[in-house]
Amino acid sequence: MVLLQGRQPILVDTGFGSDISETEELLRETGVAPENLSLIVNTHYHSDHVGGNYTLQTNYRIPIAAHRWEGEMINSRDWEACSAEWLQQPVEPYMVNRMLSDGDELDAGGVPIQVIHTPGHTLGHISLYAPDQQILIAGDLFHQNDVGWINVFREGSGAMQRSLISLDRLATLPIRRAYSGHGPAIEAPSVSIDNARRRLEKWLQTPEKVAWHGCKRIFAYTLMIVDGIYEEEISEYLMACDWFHDFSRHAFKTEPHHFVTPLLEEMLRSGAAVRTDDGRYVAGAPYTSPRAEWSPTLPLPRQWPDVEKISPQL
Repeated sequence: MVLLQGRQPILVDTGFGSDISETEELLRETGVAPENLSLIVNTHYHSDHVGGNYTLQTNYRIPIAAHRWEGEMINSRDWEACSAEWLQQPVEPYMVNRMLSDGDELDAGGVPIQVIHTPGHTLGHISLYAPDQQILIAGDLFHQNDVGWINVFREGSGAMQRSLISLDRLATLPIRRAYSGHGPAIEAPSVSIDNARRRLEKWLQTPEKVAWHGCKRIFAYTLMIVDGIYEEEISEYLMACDWFHDFSRHAFKTEPHHFVTPLLEEMLRSGAAVRTDDGRYVAGAPYTSPRAEWSPTLPLPRQWPDVEKISPQL
């Protein structure tokens, strides 16, 4: 999440739904009450970027902006919205009030922000650029020492090429500092962009590495939102996941039940997961356990109520 402070403050992405109380508190600590936000902008519609939308929109009537391709999917309750069903990652219902396109400009109140369409991680992914400050909000296109995972099964076989084109476009901008969707502020953005590009170019020659990167990111996130899974329950869980079937059959050319053990071994080897003394697999990266009252079994976008029933036009 990034807060653009000005006379009309804008919150870029809203984090994970389970963390909304912490998000509200962080906003207040910066001197911006949630109800005083002028706009929420989503860089893309994955659950760790839009999870707080529901609460902020319904409780404070904050309008939400997103690239029009993803916004239209959200508002029509498309089965593919947020890739929530394929990923088995819950998202509470919301609506998009403002459809964005490449070249649009946002105003945080004296702080002009340019919308840049940067597809790759998702087809409707956007980055935001403040030319006066030379600040970039990159979303999940690239991180300080990583790249956003590539989903060829839902974003198409050209997703990696689109990411490369998006990186090339950002490389032409004078960027003093960048903020990605994960990790610390990037003080040498040109270096991170170059590193991301080189990594993707290598992956074009070794597509199995793309698949491993995606598998590990997806399953590690699952382990975060459920706060770990006991080893004896993992196979049953994975066999119910569309993403697991697609990766095993199409990326690794093996039947899903044969891919459970290789995935767990790679999760442990790479540090993406650790096995606790009581036999649970938990995410290797630091994370905040979901609140007890938060449910990881929220309705899928196709089950969401119509937009008119959850929030008035703002």
